[in-house]
Amino acid sequence: MDRIAAAERALRTAAPHTLIDVTAAALRERYGATGVALRLADYGLTTLQAVERGPFHAEPVSVHDSPQGRAFGAQEPFITTEEAAGTLTVHLPVTIRGDRLGVLSVSLPEDADVHALLPELRHLCEALGHEILVADRDTDLYLLARRATRLTLAAEMQWQLLPGHSCARPEFALGAHLEPAYAIFGDNFDWSASADVLTLTVTNGMGEGSEAALLSNLAVNALRNARRAGLGIADQAALADQALYGHYRGAVHVSVLLLAFDLATGEVEVVDAGSPRLWRLRDGVVSGITFEPQLPLGMFGDSHYTVERFRVTTGDRLLFGSDGVYDTLSGAGEHYGDRALARSLISSRLLPPPQVPRAVLRDLATYRSDTPLEDDALVVCLDWYGREAG
Repeated sequence: MDRIAAAERALRTAAPHTLIDVTAAALRERYGATGVALRLADYGLTTLQAVERGPFHAEPVSVHDSPQGRAFGAQEPFITTEEAAGTLTVHLPVTIRGDRLGVLSVSLPEDADVHALLPELRHLCEALGHEILVADRDTDLYLLARRATRLTLAAEMQWQLLPGHSCARPEFALGAHLEPAYAIFGDNFDWSASADVLTLTVTNGMGEGSEAALLSNLAVNALRNARRAGLGIADQAALADQALYGHYRGAVHVSVLLLAFDLATGEVEVVDAGSPRLWRLRDGVVSGITFEPQLPLGMFGDSHYTVERFRVTTGDRLLFGSDGVYDTLSGAGEHYGDRALARSLISSRLLPPPQVPRAVLRDLATYRSDTPLEDDALVVCLDWYGREAG
């Protein structure tokens, strides 16, 4: 582990744009690596993009049918052998606190004892992932690597606002995704976990393009500001309502579902202020969970919000969807949320939460057939383990 400690020190002192160079040098020096490549998942979670000096130079690889994709999907190392070259390559997931960033591929001599090296290599991947997250503050290199094509301005604003694709703690695991990934408008999700509470918000803003993104940005930051002031979710909604009304004078509004999970008990406080909806998978049965609807944020500026409650138990899976998901019509005119969403939730029950949103959205694309997506489609999946299990 002294080798890993030295590599970690080198990463911490490296210039942000040189992290992969420093990692490759450490692997060559300490393990005899003959090749090192880092690929990050693109915004659509369909390809793994090479980290390089300029975007779109190296060919991407698929998340679904490549060695790197197998390591990314299973979150386990995957080893390939190149007999002609006398090398083997170990593909290792780069994941930080449940957020799946990408895959590090390390080529080694074929006589290397890879299985003995795996603990150290995985530790190095964790250190690299942490440094990438820090480096994003100071360089665009890793943000550029995540895109398979250009983002619209609205999508750029929304992805910068999001907390990540996934998150994991002993008490829960979360995964979320938005489509169209490169041209989203006003849908958004946010989460924050303290020692005792997980706060989750699912947001659906009015409008299109950058105006919708600006509206969601104001709403999400108003909710964060109130949350960070120590206020409960009802007061968070009230202050965000005032902020939006003060700026737009009721011309537009934001629908939001706010939830606060007590990590010790599973008690959940809810404020339902608009269109995002919730389904629960428990013991193989899917049921919609409904609440008393309250006014969306920004309509009047003096709305009073009240809290409702329910409880999650160990083994529960919750799925949150925007109206772009459950209101999508099939060719026969049936809403996706009527029956198809429940079937999709059951069929994806064995997948981990980070993979469920993409599975549901793929099913949604099949469901609507040739009909183009007319609205943002947002899916969030939460698995509840409970503190006792953790």
